[in-house]
Amino acid sequence: MTTSPSPGSVDSSAAYVTYTRTPYLVVSREKVARKDVYGSIDDYVVRHAQLLRGEQDSDTVFVGMHPIGSPGYLPAFSHLARRGYHVIACGTRYTQGDAALQIENALLDLAACVRDAKERLGYSRVILTGWSGGGALMAGYQAEAESRRITKTAAGEETLLATTELIAGDGLVLMAAHRSRHKLITDFLDPSILDEDAPFDRDIELNIYDERNPNKAPYTAEFIAHYRAAQRERNRRITARALDRLEQLRAAGRSDEESCFVVHGTMADLRWLDNSIDPNDRAAGSSYLGDPRLANDSTAGLARFNSLRGWLSQWSLDRAQVDAVDGAPRITVPALVVTASKDDACPTTHCRDFFAALASTQKELHTVEGANHYFSGPDKQNLLDAAFDHLDQWLVNVDFADASRLAGTSLPSGKTSRIVSTT
Repeated sequence: MTTSPSPGSVDSSAAYVTYTRTPYLVVSREKVARKDVYGSIDDYVVRHAQLLRGEQDSDTVFVGMHPIGSPGYLPAFSHLARRGYHVIACGTRYTQGDAALQIENALLDLAACVRDAKERLGYSRVILTGWSGGGALMAGYQAEAESRRITKTAAGEETLLATTELIAGDGLVLMAAHRSRHKLITDFLDPSILDEDAPFDRDIELNIYDERNPNKAPYTAEFIAHYRAAQRERNRRITARALDRLEQLRAAGRSDEESCFVVHGTMADLRWLDNSIDPNDRAAGSSYLGDPRLANDSTAGLARFNSLRGWLSQWSLDRAQVDAVDGAPRITVPALVVTASKDDACPTTHCRDFFAALASTQKELHTVEGANHYFSGPDKQNLLDAAFDHLDQWLVNVDFADASRLAGTSLPSGKTSRIVSTT
């Protein structure tokens, strides 16, 4: 049992409810030659899920998932439950880490969760809800559910995704989201690493954390273009190495085998040091992982530990197949996109580009003033309420709820949020 804080403890008139958190499993079977997840039993695939709900029944559930980790304790999903909504927070099979993660399998995991929500739990309406990397996953799933494109994995191998029914979501919500892992990591890659076998021999003029580098923030347009091109080149070099190794294994009659490797230098986006690049209200010199110079080679950095197939599916600029902006023209269901004005992780342009490309005729884009990527800090309850006041209104606008839902919202105060664009 989770008890929400008193409504009087935040600057909002929204009524919170007491909600329960019920863990359960979503289990299926897949025949595979190679296990990519430690501790899996036989051919079972297990996803750990939680149902968060108050006492009042509902025919609508918000389904949240992120490629890695357990989304059940992310602020967005707990706060949705506090606001009286039913929430399913489900992990993929890769909750222990993403070294072997194949996005195609994550889409299969989401398909299993959505099917379970409708067929076993009895929800008639599922609203796919993605925070951060979960946004790209949700958008990619919805695009595939509405119009199929993927027939093989990024490594060119057979995938059950090609033949598995994907039950489409009835609505889509993205919060502080990026468009894809491969686009994000390409802008994060440290291009001063010219040789993956000598990752600490770095080109001074491309190393933004080397004091000897003559290129300083704010960066010139010429340097930015050169830097971004070098990042793309590095991504493609790593991809070529992964493909070469897979080909060696196949040529040796060992096509089911894998290899693992480390990618150093994955937190070197120019945005961290220059706020004029993808400008918003974030603090210069910091990131969602803290000091970006330290995060660049730390164990917590994105894409640090990899398998061949995992790199190709998640991080390869030319081989990865799931991108929210690319999939947006196939998405026709009502959609809500919420950005954070101080987002210190995901580029704001990713959400805006996704919104612009959406085929949906019922779509809204909002920004929450003062919110960072995790909506954390002393004012987090107000910031989350501001975001979900927009969600309340959106549900009414698209006929997913009646106007009585708006009785407790704080949006009219206009203190913490503004509408950027509504279509």
